[in-house]
Amino acid sequence: MSGLAAGIALILDMDGVLVNSNPFHRRAWEEFNRRYGLETTEEMHERMYGKRNDRIIRDFFGEDLPEAEVSARGAAKEQLYPGTGRFKRAVLVPGVHQFLPRYSGELIGLPTNAEPANVNFLRDGAGLRRYFRVIVDGHQVSRPKPHPEVYFCTATEVRVAPRNCVVFEDSHSGVVAATAAGMRVVGVCTTHGYLQPTLLHIDNFCDGRLDEWLQAQSAEA
Repeated sequence: MSGLAAGIALILDMDGVLVNSNPFHRRAWEEFNRRYGLETTEEMHERMYGKRNDRIIRDFFGEDLPEAEVSARGAAKEQLYPGTGRFKRAVLVPGVHQFLPRYSGELIGLPTNAEPANVNFLRDGAGLRRYFRVIVDGHQVSRPKPHPEVYFCTATEVRVAPRNCVVFEDSHSGVVAATAAGMRVVGVCTTHGYLQPTLLHIDNFCDGRLDEWLQAQSAEA
């Protein structure tokens, strides 16, 4: 139905773009950090958004932690995460279940710093698996967001030039990564009120401007 030009790819981040999962991540980090006598401040939460677990662990507990300990702590945090909620329609970002079918004929990629188990949990639990041609998770790249590697990998997999990839991001680190990759970025304002530099801001996928804007981007491809 969308009729976007050949060579346009839609690239959607997961946490905060497809699903309102950040409140669950916040609770999981707070509970996990208390095990080590660490109270999680709002500033720490802000630093967490859009980052891979190993980077968050080193930020919270020190760069000198051995790799095995970093992995163990990241896994322990993830054990707390799925139990805080279930990815049902109620926690999906509004409009996702309408937007994805509408653009199902397009090249849709999902680059994320999330753990592979969380990606599978979302795709299967929310019934979204069939919409994504390509998925690149945080463990498939050596340099996670805000480095652009995950976006370059996604563009390569969907075989679309980065300049013709339209990215949906909710975090500062994700916007930095997508912009550095030379992609067109839409800010989804679920986590932050405003994101720069982006070409369009939407509260969610019910925004009436979105389809027209995507058609305009398609015309420039």
